[in-house]
Amino acid sequence: MSKALNFIKLARLDKPIGIYLLLWPSILGLLVAGINNEITLKSFIIVVLGSIIVRSCGCVVNDISDYKFDKFVERTKNRPLACGALTLKEAWAFFVLLSVFSLVLLIFTPIITIKISLIVAIFIVLYPLTKRFFRAPQLVLGLTFGSGSIIAYSLVSNDFLPSIFILYFGIISWIVSFDTFYALADEEDDQKIGIYSTPLLFGNKTIQFAKVLHLFFYFSLGLIGYINNFSLFFIITILVLIIMYFIQMNYLKKNEYLNIFK
Repeated sequence: MSKALNFIKLARLDKPIGIYLLLWPSILGLLVAGINNEITLKSFIIVVLGSIIVRSCGCVVNDISDYKFDKFVERTKNRPLACGALTLKEAWAFFVLLSVFSLVLLIFTPIITIKISLIVAIFIVLYPLTKRFFRAPQLVLGLTFGSGSIIAYSLVSNDFLPSIFILYFGIISWIVSFDTFYALADEEDDQKIGIYSTPLLFGNKTIQFAKVLHLFFYFSLGLIGYINNFSLFFIITILVLIIMYFIQMNYLKKNEYLNIFK
């Protein structure tokens, strides 16, 4: 396998689902800002490029932090760092390169966006470490990657209305929910190697916990629609999301947690 392909795998660019999971909340933040402001093409491009670069940064620093653990987890043992296809020095160099790209992108954003982004950057680096001492690292992930909505909003407006905070808390719930399902696939391995996750914290109540959080996210979207007098089309959109929710829950019958996540 070529070096280039290994770097692609390290950044998970071959698995774009993670990009969507950061991009969608960011686009929602942009749309909420657009309720009372004009959304420019420039802002949209920054959100898309930022989501790709930041998600890649998160994956690289996560693998740097976890490569010793990843060796013992069935799902992650073949990751480039875990299997030795890339060295730590190469991974750090790649992380620095991606970070430079992120900083260059920030040049084209307002000061408020730069300030928020730099604070969030600290959490991106710290998140992988929380698995070792914080019983609900999924919450830190939610706070961190959910911030994409706030960052995207700040590109268009510095007047932070209640709707964006409702969205942010809803997105945090959604991220904790989907990452809890994701973590269920690794529950036994996580317990063996001694790292924390919400499934280990909530035990046999984990599924119920994840469902409630997921539905709270939909509730937050509905509340935003109500506050801002959205059209009937928005109600149809919510109904489509609820149908998707029930499709996801069908995978529970076979304990197909990764399929729920996907």
